[in-house]
Amino acid sequence: MANLWLFFLTLAVVLLLPGPDMILLLQTGARQGRGVAFVTALGLAVARACHVALAALGMAALFKAAPWTFDVVRMAGAAYLSWIGIQCLRSSLVPNLSGQELAHHEGQWREAIRRGLLTNLLNPKALLFCSVLLPQFIVSHGAPVLTQFAVLGLVLVGVGLLFDSAFALTGAALGRWLQHSPTAQRIQQWLFGGLLIGFAVRLSFVQQA
Repeated sequence: MANLWLFFLTLAVVLLLPGPDMILLLQTGARQGRGVAFVTALGLAVARACHVALAALGMAALFKAAPWTFDVVRMAGAAYLSWIGIQCLRSSLVPNLSGQELAHHEGQWREAIRRGLLTNLLNPKALLFCSVLLPQFIVSHGAPVLTQFAVLGLVLVGVGLLFDSAFALTGAALGRWLQHSPTAQRIQQWLFGGLLIGFAVRLSFVQQA
């Protein structure tokens, strides 16, 4: 139990650090409402579950054995983040709508979950994080290793979804606050778009430890 609380606190610290996932949720909530932002958070949760599974299968070892695989994922992730950032910069200002209204837009939620999934899944740092962090909380005298890995993975996905939901709500609140100020909306749009492109540039230079 003590290990789980330490694991939870470790995740909380990491999730509170600004990153592309957080900026994506804030931008989505501010521009498209909390409903679409929540769906984006679900996409991020699915991606984290995939990273946990890949970590259990030793995918990080493949990155070590064949560094080009790490580079392919890294550059694909950087390109995708850049594309999202550019789309954010180029998009026109629209009123902030509720999730219920946006649900009627064809393909809106499908695009949101795909955006969340790819943003996290194409970030090799997330996989390496799982591969390094999870084994540290496996105890040799406890339950079977795979069972412990599964429990820790569920906690990671659940805590991530909890924080992501909070960021989605924060973004939606920000959107409502900026709704009557086109200038403030434009500043927010350029800020978040610029940050996403900045994260893309940083990711393109990431090297394996």
